[in-house]
Amino acid sequence: MGIHYDYKSTRGDKAMKKEAKRKARIEQRRAKRSSNVNKTSDENKMHDIDRPITLEDLTNPDNN
Repeated sequence: MGIHYDYKSTRGDKAMKKEAKRKARIEQRRAKRSSNVNKTSDENKMHDIDRPITLEDLTNPDNN
């Protein structure tokens, strides 16, 4: 009888812990997603349209 008695008495606490854990995971995903969005906007720089594309532009990673 101990298991069943204990189950109902702690059910609310377990549900609140589970909900808090779920919200924490969602918040971590949001933070990770927002940081990834900032990185991609910095990486996607366009080449100057007025200048022709050369082999140096394509092969040199340090050339910005």
